[in-house]
Amino acid sequence: MSARRVVWWVVPALLVLLWLVGAGPQGASIGKLADVQTNDNSSFLPTSSESTEVAHQVSRFTEPGVVPAVVVYSAAAPLTGPQRARVAADARSLGRLPGLRGAVVGPLLSADHRAAQLVVPLDSAGDVAGAVDTIRHTARDGAGLRAHVTGPAGLSADLGAAFAGIDGRLLLVTGVLVFLILIVVYRSPLLPVVVLATATLALAAAGGVIYQLARHDVLELSGMSQGILFILVIGACTDYGLLLVARFREELHRHADRRRALTAAYRAALEPIAASGGTVILGVLCLLVTNLKSTHDLGPVAAIGIGASLLAALTFLPACLLLLGRAAFWPFAPRYGTSRTRGRAGSGGAGLWGRIAAFVGRYPRRCWLVVGGVLLVVAVAFLPQLHASGTKQTDVFLHTEDSVTGQQVLAEHFPAGAGNPTQITARAGAADRVVAVTRSVPGVAPTSVAVVGAGGRPGAGPAKVVDGRVLVEATLADAPDSAAAIDTVHRLRDRLASVPGADAKVGGFTAIQADTNATSEHDRTVVIPLVLAVVLVVLVLLLRAVVAPLVLIASVVLSFAATLGVAALVFNHLFDFPGADPAVPLFAFVFLVALGVDYNIFLMSRVREESVRRGTRDGTLHALRATGGVITSAGVVLAATFAALAVLPILFLVQVAFLVAFGVLLDTILVRSLLVPAAILDLGRASWWPGRLSRRPVAR
Repeated sequence: MSARRVVWWVVPALLVLLWLVGAGPQGASIGKLADVQTNDNSSFLPTSSESTEVAHQVSRFTEPGVVPAVVVYSAAAPLTGPQRARVAADARSLGRLPGLRGAVVGPLLSADHRAAQLVVPLDSAGDVAGAVDTIRHTARDGAGLRAHVTGPAGLSADLGAAFAGIDGRLLLVTGVLVFLILIVVYRSPLLPVVVLATATLALAAAGGVIYQLARHDVLELSGMSQGILFILVIGACTDYGLLLVARFREELHRHADRRRALTAAYRAALEPIAASGGTVILGVLCLLVTNLKSTHDLGPVAAIGIGASLLAALTFLPACLLLLGRAAFWPFAPRYGTSRTRGRAGSGGAGLWGRIAAFVGRYPRRCWLVVGGVLLVVAVAFLPQLHASGTKQTDVFLHTEDSVTGQQVLAEHFPAGAGNPTQITARAGAADRVVAVTRSVPGVAPTSVAVVGAGGRPGAGPAKVVDGRVLVEATLADAPDSAAAIDTVHRLRDRLASVPGADAKVGGFTAIQADTNATSEHDRTVVIPLVLAVVLVVLVLLLRAVVAPLVLIASVVLSFAATLGVAALVFNHLFDFPGADPAVPLFAFVFLVALGVDYNIFLMSRVREESVRRGTRDGTLHALRATGGVITSAGVVLAATFAALAVLPILFLVQVAFLVAFGVLLDTILVRSLLVPAAILDLGRASWWPGRLSRRPVAR
């Protein structure tokens, strides 16, 4: 055996071994990602806002690292003596819990005497979820009382429970869906295993890197970011694999030698795959300009995932394909010198995609006008119905959780903001005026307003002064995450701004919610144009033209707008969702544009390749026939992986899952298959302006 032949076998074998030995053990990091997650309110704080400034100041007034759990008891009638004794006994028992950061406050009786509450200060650095479980075990229903644990600790524990098992449940559902789709696409038992192994190793490598970064506080990982990471890696890596495998199948028909076939396939697929991955990486890194911490940190997490997907798809997968050769496609292995099979992914035969290409070629202008018009009508008609101005934190769960029920009971019997006071810092000399103005603001419970004293609680002795400032706490009359409470915070800020010399700042739970919504809306207006600009630059460099990239950008924006229009109908009338977070359209846009443009890249890179040899018209139609099956398969895979996010009972993720899954299918089936090729045919050589291809009908 010649030395060159040995190299052809040894190098791919070493690559496979390197991935298995290097990335394989990192799979253990996937199971440990939950240990470095941050799912509390602090992970959603705007990096620059009034509520963030107040949070830093408040930490110097109160016991550091405290997250309160609110235990609320209720009965159908005024509490009896034995019932009150039961609540008091629970308070004493909870006061002996390990890891408390202060004394248990309460029992506090409601004005109607039908409810009571305890405030348990938990150590935020400890096991909050475990402590909440202990509290729920201690404060159980009984003696005619219903007990619930809510407040920041209760909500945080329930949110963590919703993400529990994300690494198992989500990966299992996603893996099964992708495997079944690949079986149908390839009609081979071996190729789906190879492609999924590639995605799994990419996920292991990305998980190992992200675990170390989160462990050493380089970035913050939330349950939401982890779920999106899994979906992105599996979906993107599978898509890249589909493109490379389809081109390898084509080349095996043309070349008897598997090495030459893989070389030709790799050279042809490298540019579109690299451009696609680079576009997604640059697109998600645009999230670094956002001010919301959870959104900001998703950028590098997603970029690392896509980078690992690219690396695995361009090294491990081709090495496996070279070692397996035609056997990878068993039992339908492509034979050298035969025509390509009809109607399958990547074929260029006269099957379904041949008929679609013929239709587009016959009626190009009518085709893009009708498709574009339908999408535009949907977007214009229904887009205004999308309510994305924010939701209550208790609406984040799709199922009724104990903390949500507890919050509702609190709102029925106490000032609804009980347990989540609004916090105001001001100069000590203006404390009395700040208290008076705060009490006069509609929506504030007047009797609840007090300066935090030396004892660390409102009204506990003389005012505690830190750096010349005092802390005032006030309870709002409305639920702390409601629109009415947010309006109260805005009124409070306006009134306090007019108090001379007070320099009053308003923070706390509701203020964080208000600033988060405002920051999300600001981030949306900044990131969307930036992502479009980045994608446009990549397309211009890839296609060596300006007109075609502008067409692609316009098509993607139109598709996204139509997706939001359809989502408005589905969210409002089918699922009856209570609205959407302002970040939902932003996340959907970033992933739809960055990922959706992949399919246009796959198509248009082939169109350009074929146009050099055949001219723009024939090149476009040939590219549509050749790539139709594989790109559609890739779109179905990506839609299925994002749809798997719906297994997590979190409103935000379910909405993002629908938007991306539906948008990808819309983009793959209508935009890339009909609108884009029809528009390119109608424009003809002008599509490639100002490149050289626009000045020659056919290059031979």
